[in-house]
Amino acid sequence: MLRWITIGLLSLGIIGTGYWGYMEHQEKNAILIQAENTYQRAFHELSYHMDLLHDTIGTSLAMNSREKLSPQFVEIWRLTSEAQSNVGQLPLTLLPFNKTEEFLSNIGDFTYRTAVRDLDQEPLTKKEIKTLKNLYKQAGEIKDELRDVQHVVLDSNLRWMDVQLALATEDEPGDNTIIDGFKTVEKKVEGYAEANADSPLGNMSLEDHEFKNLQGEKITEKQALQLSKSLFNIENEEELNLAKSGDGSDIPLYSISYRNENKNAYMDMTQQGGYLLSLLVDRPVGKKKLSLNDGQKKSEQYLRDQSFEQMELFQSSEYGNIGVYSFLYVDDGIRMYPDAIEIKVGLDQGDILGVSAKNYFMNHHDRKLSKPKLSVKEAKKNVNPQIDLQEEHLAIIENDLGEEVLTYEFLGILDDDTYRIFINADNGQEEHVEKLGGTEKNYGKM
Repeated sequence: MLRWITIGLLSLGIIGTGYWGYMEHQEKNAILIQAENTYQRAFHELSYHMDLLHDTIGTSLAMNSREKLSPQFVEIWRLTSEAQSNVGQLPLTLLPFNKTEEFLSNIGDFTYRTAVRDLDQEPLTKKEIKTLKNLYKQAGEIKDELRDVQHVVLDSNLRWMDVQLALATEDEPGDNTIIDGFKTVEKKVEGYAEANADSPLGNMSLEDHEFKNLQGEKITEKQALQLSKSLFNIENEEELNLAKSGDGSDIPLYSISYRNENKNAYMDMTQQGGYLLSLLVDRPVGKKKLSLNDGQKKSEQYLRDQSFEQMELFQSSEYGNIGVYSFLYVDDGIRMYPDAIEIKVGLDQGDILGVSAKNYFMNHHDRKLSKPKLSVKEAKKNVNPQIDLQEEHLAIIENDLGEEVLTYEFLGILDDDTYRIFINADNGQEEHVEKLGGTEKNYGKM
């Protein structure tokens, strides 16, 4: 009897295990099917959007009405964004496809830049028209290559999950049709860079946002550890861990970390010159003993110790007994928003808990400052008249296209809210408006 009961229980166990395995298999298949459908949709939409992009650029070449050109360029910009989104949904993270994404991004930047300007005042130049013709030709070549891949995919019923598997394995097969097709697209786009080098498109690169202005000799690992000791406020060098940045980083860095029972700390320091780009100290913050103004003095002293000159506080706030201070570089009374540094100070001990200086070192350089074409009075006419203006400054900011522009900065109040408004000091255009944070409401309190 016991034998039959045992056999029955084992049989039930086998059946249960089999059913569980079957359900797991079904669920796995459902996930794979869903992923495959997502990849197929993204790829066919990419091909479709490249078709539309090619046709829309071609249509813009035939237009003569400036009233029609601006919305046409906006449509081109929208299509490049859609195409970039499609690329981002494909399993190509392990396959270098950055040139194609950069090409799409540059088309979008170029057309957006043209669309937002007054084409009656600044019509298309001969160089811009030539650039459009090149883009039309190049977009057509990419479209044709994608169509070839699409034809093979549909004709041979190829699966994108096989692409993902091929990319994830070290021994990538050399005859994967989809991978080979995209490599052809990438290689073709790479050849466009030289052709577009002297065009307005080529000038849209972000080269100005690289670390070009670092000075000094390259420091050794030992020197980096010595510098970090004072910044971490410790004496024993053996407590520090140092690592070098890889080949793909924006700039050669030393990443240094420190840890004990009460504190975790991390910093990035440039190998050239030993400049601190970022610092983060994580420790329990105790009862507040210093005012926000006291913390400001600590942050200003830190800037002096690190040889930062002509820095001016423009914003401060307090969170959880930590003072957060934002500073701008000021030259001849003009505030440089790209050259910003943020510092966090513990208001219990007065120590530096955070530094973010990456923007400063990426953007800081000697600028040729020109006088504004508009007066303050003329610029104010372009501000919403309902805003009660309190302060005004000259400031350099980056516009939506990443270009530095000279502006009048106005601080004003509308109802119970405070706003910062930037008006272009040369043409009166409203470059940027931001609402400043006020006191946070305590939600959920009856």
